[in-house]
Amino acid sequence: MLSSSFLPEEHLHLPDQPGVYKFFNPNEELIYVGKAKSLKKRVSSYFTKNNGVNLKTKRMVKEITKIEITLVHSELDALLLENNLIKKVQPKYNILLRDDKTYPYLLLTKEHFPRIFPTRKYLPKKGTYFGPFASVKAMNNVLDLIRELFTIRTCSLDLSPQKIKEEKYKVCLEYHIGNCQGPCIGKQKEEDYLSDLEQAKHILKGNLATAKSHFKQRMQTLAENLAFEQAQQVKNKLELLEKYQAKSLITSPNISNLDVCTLVSDEKNAYVNYMRVKNGALITSKNVELKKRLDESEEELLVTALIRLQDQFQSDAPETLINIDLEQPIEGLQLTHPKIGDKKKLVELSLKNAIYYKKEKASLQGLNVDKKDRVIRQLQQDLSLQEIPDHIECFDNSNIQGSSPVASMVCFKNGKPVVKEYRHYHIKTVQGPNDFASMKEIVGRRYKRLLEEGVPLPKLVVIDGGKGQLSSAIEALHELGIYGKMPIIGIAKRLEEIYFPGDQFPLHIDKKSESLKLLQRIRDEAHRFAITFHRQVRSKKAIGSQLTEIEGIGSSSIQKLLQHFKSLRKLELAKEEEIEELIGATKAKLVNAWIQKKKGA
Repeated sequence: MLSSSFLPEEHLHLPDQPGVYKFFNPNEELIYVGKAKSLKKRVSSYFTKNNGVNLKTKRMVKEITKIEITLVHSELDALLLENNLIKKVQPKYNILLRDDKTYPYLLLTKEHFPRIFPTRKYLPKKGTYFGPFASVKAMNNVLDLIRELFTIRTCSLDLSPQKIKEEKYKVCLEYHIGNCQGPCIGKQKEEDYLSDLEQAKHILKGNLATAKSHFKQRMQTLAENLAFEQAQQVKNKLELLEKYQAKSLITSPNISNLDVCTLVSDEKNAYVNYMRVKNGALITSKNVELKKRLDESEEELLVTALIRLQDQFQSDAPETLINIDLEQPIEGLQLTHPKIGDKKKLVELSLKNAIYYKKEKASLQGLNVDKKDRVIRQLQQDLSLQEIPDHIECFDNSNIQGSSPVASMVCFKNGKPVVKEYRHYHIKTVQGPNDFASMKEIVGRRYKRLLEEGVPLPKLVVIDGGKGQLSSAIEALHELGIYGKMPIIGIAKRLEEIYFPGDQFPLHIDKKSESLKLLQRIRDEAHRFAITFHRQVRSKKAIGSQLTEIEGIGSSSIQKLLQHFKSLRKLELAKEEEIEELIGATKAKLVNAWIQKKKGA
């Protein structure tokens, strides 16, 4: 494979060959990975005028400052490489597969008398892994079947020939109830144990026919040797295996090994069902949701999901059934849209699952929207408000004995925090620890600013505190002439009492009420935001007071250093050239000498 780098304006110089292209932004961040049958044609399509691309794609193209390509042999190789890169880096403009779960495997260990047990950790050195299984229940069904058919040990003893010869172990309960033949005390030969294990491996791979043939042949041999009792035991196991196969059989056993992948979509998302079929039995079924990033086509979404799911579930199926007609076949990938027969029935079954998954997601989303609406409507009812409080702002102060007084304002819309509208405040007009005066200052500053900018006022103002803080906030609103234009309340921490202006007695909302929990959440968020800011300010002051020790460094230089480095630790690790850019070479030498002296102290 050949990798090389190009500027966006050099896109016409790209080779007319299959490969993977990577787009980088000015910060050298990988923002998109794509695959193409012809790199030149595909990448050029992004930069051609009047190409009909959507707004999201145009926005991405504006960010591109560098293009890297990797040439591969075929379109399938490009798909696989693209999948690995997306899985590793997760660029912001690539399709997002919403599935961050870890799936269970069955591990066949590398040791004497190997064990089979479930695990979620994939460590190839430990042994052979089977799976992953999309459901724990499906995995346990297979494991239970194997333990009923074969006497596979469950202990973790070291059963090396030397340890068995030394007679270090005693049989456990599993031996006495017939689930183990006692290899730990030499009652079972390792060759016989491995013979059973070989058949267990066929079942784990989904090859039930091989295991059935093994049991039939063994049963006949025992019957011919007149060992009828043992033959009956083998017959029981064969019936158990056939019963298990009958449960999982969904179509003709002639369909040996294939995948099924179907997709339905809406404006923002796509919903995919993926199934693996072996010997007519469904061994894996998985639903996933994909979030569209650049208004991708259904064909592109389906192929992307299929490659990622086949990689995740380690599929070796030579053919995949799909529900979409592809415009062009993908070299190296056999995708079939069947029109008749058992294969069509499989696609219909998979599509039925995808449609149900889409409806389930839509109903869950509707429940979440209803819940948000319900909570703020309940709050409106509990506080007797004229309008739904879909825009709430909450204020809190923070200081320690009057030092570094600061305040915060947090904003919630439709019951959710809107972090970009949070605000920090340094208290400017108040000396000493005066929470009431501080509250009046910040409320006045906030709403004076909103009035000047012509921004809509909130539907509810919450003050963290009791009557005193609420009265101070009301004074500020009176001075601005907006008292009464928006409801305002105070919430006291101790008993979670709600205070209203001019009301002597507080309101007590049911402690289990969702509306009170929302108010508590908003209050706690304002408190957290204020405390965090207060710590930052105190930390800066502490660093600033240390920097005043440096002779020849004034307050202006100290301020520049604080704003840039934020902490003394970062300043100590900085290069002298970086400090020079901020305050000049002479002062940088003074600061560097002070740092070296401090480190040597």
